[in-house]
Amino acid sequence: MAGIERFLCNAGFDRGPWLVVAFGTGIAAWFGLPHAGYWTWLILGCLGLGMIAKSPWRGRDGFSHLRQAIFALFLLVAAGCLTVWARSAIVGQEPIAGPLSGTFKGSVLEVEEQPALERTRLVLAMREPGSARAIKVRVNVPEGFHSENVAPGAVIRFEARLMPPAPPIFPGAYNFARTAWFSGLSASGTVTRPVEVLKAEAGGGLLARARVGLSRHVRARLEGSEAGIAAALATGDRGGIAEDDAQAMRDAGLAHLLSISGLHVSAVIGAVYLLSLRVLALSPGLALRVRLPVAAAACGALAGIGYTLLTGSEVPTVRSCIGALLVLAALALGREALSLRMLAVAAMFVLLLWPESLTGPSFQMSFAAVLAIVALATAGPVRRFLAPREEGIAFRVLRHLAMLLLTGFVIELALMPIGFFHFHRGGVYGALANVVAIPLTTFLVMPLVAIALVLDIAGLGAPFWWLAGQSIDLLLGLAHWISSRPGAVSLLPAMGTGAFLLFVAGGLWLGLWSGRIRLLGLVPAGLGAFWLTMLTPPDVLVTGDGRHVGLVVDKGARLITLRDTRSDYVRDNLLELAGMEGEPQPLASWPRARCNRDFCSVRLVREGMAWDLLIARSRDAVPERALAAACDKADIVIADRWLPRSCRPRWLKADRRMLDETGGLAIRLADRKVDTVARGQGDHGWWRRPQWSR
Repeated sequence: MAGIERFLCNAGFDRGPWLVVAFGTGIAAWFGLPHAGYWTWLILGCLGLGMIAKSPWRGRDGFSHLRQAIFALFLLVAAGCLTVWARSAIVGQEPIAGPLSGTFKGSVLEVEEQPALERTRLVLAMREPGSARAIKVRVNVPEGFHSENVAPGAVIRFEARLMPPAPPIFPGAYNFARTAWFSGLSASGTVTRPVEVLKAEAGGGLLARARVGLSRHVRARLEGSEAGIAAALATGDRGGIAEDDAQAMRDAGLAHLLSISGLHVSAVIGAVYLLSLRVLALSPGLALRVRLPVAAAACGALAGIGYTLLTGSEVPTVRSCIGALLVLAALALGREALSLRMLAVAAMFVLLLWPESLTGPSFQMSFAAVLAIVALATAGPVRRFLAPREEGIAFRVLRHLAMLLLTGFVIELALMPIGFFHFHRGGVYGALANVVAIPLTTFLVMPLVAIALVLDIAGLGAPFWWLAGQSIDLLLGLAHWISSRPGAVSLLPAMGTGAFLLFVAGGLWLGLWSGRIRLLGLVPAGLGAFWLTMLTPPDVLVTGDGRHVGLVVDKGARLITLRDTRSDYVRDNLLELAGMEGEPQPLASWPRARCNRDFCSVRLVREGMAWDLLIARSRDAVPERALAAACDKADIVIADRWLPRSCRPRWLKADRRMLDETGGLAIRLADRKVDTVARGQGDHGWWRRPQWSR
């Protein structure tokens, strides 16, 4: 106890960022705990322990720092849980009860053009048929069904099939239902006939119209993904980027360049700050009467806020803008610009407003990257390496290039577990790619696009658009070349939450403490890395409707699927959760399966034990006695329909009755373990047991 007290006493300001970690822990606990009873007990328990720590017990006067730490940490854990609970209750909207098909009328709230996908995405406010409840829906409008008159504020009539937001297709897959809950969406769907505009927009949505108009202007000046990337940098609109180019950017570790975040906001604010400082310094009278850094910081702040509003004010952009504004304030006050305290303030601000962002890859990746940069920059060996010294220009440049490469490598190490957890894949050569891509984007692509837009006012931007297109083409060429190198992409099966939390704990300990004590963070990080090496994919994956089944065979080298699905979403999820690439093989054509028109019978061997699976292929009537006899011979029966009670397999019957309760399944045969979607959702508002259509 005395040692902990001395450590906390000497830690000083290093203790502060851990308050934000405690707040985030409360948010994470709310997502992880199943229902309101647990949340209530967590809040009350933390408040009680905090009060005990502050109580004036005899003999504890020498542990003031320890008592303060316990009080503050438990108080903030309770506050984090309460904040996200309140946020869920305020913004969450009940999904529609089931699929709806028909003609609807709604008011357009948002318009997102996606030319690369040949569609436009609309967010609409409308009344739910039957209940007249006001709901918000998101629909995709195919290219031929869209109207140029559709803008924010317009009232339209459209024919569509609407569905409740989908839960994860498998355990560990993307949870659109949760995202929709915190976005206030009650349904999503696709328009099936041309949209009819009943009332043109009524003059609102000035920024939205400006953003759409600017995106169209940029795409008119360039072609293909070059236009899409230029529009993404100018307005945050990524709908024009082709999927193969976007995937190449992700695999090369350059996906952060496509999302308006810290790099872009910092580049805009930094450019305006430096330009304002130079221009204002041209006036001797102004330089004598005004603190130019403060005036330049104000100009940079206005530019950053304007850029954030123009690009849609998405959470990553707002988060980056807040961080940049804090840096400007530090520069204006003559304080250290980049510090853990600045990062902690930005994180706390975001978590107070959008606590649900904690669970998303955007929040995790951006703050992990900045934390890695700050921790590396403040490390003693790095400070000594970068310290000014007598040397030639060539050595100074080489030293800074080495530091840039080291920074990129450290960032990749910090981001790789997050990428594996959310996307089940990670780029290996991202550090090398970013050494070229970040300067190329910051000092060439973005300035060229900005200059071209300004000169377009006078009709003189064409040469700069050509140069911008060439530089973007160079960026895309780099992404495709890096992503195509042997071993450039690592694939892993779905990582468990336990392994991910070990990485998070180790990374936070390494990043937030200073001195040798931070090296203790290598212990949980090392355990997490060992856990990764032991990951194996599930043997059987079943969707929540029972229609799609994936079998992982040949020691995880091949995926066999029940149906040759046309759905890229289902196929991609199957491959991601299995941690593999390539095209899956249909079960009916697999030599080790015996299939007729109604069922397939498969035997899988795991660790010397054979498992017999019976998988339904159709919904046609089958003689009950024959079905019962087949079930008796099977260990597992999987069907997308209700099976009679006489069907009694030796271990598991995953029919519609069970799947409606559990959602998707991931089955591990050797451990006799079944993971379900329902187990990871609890009683949170976005989880409703799927009511699949019969």
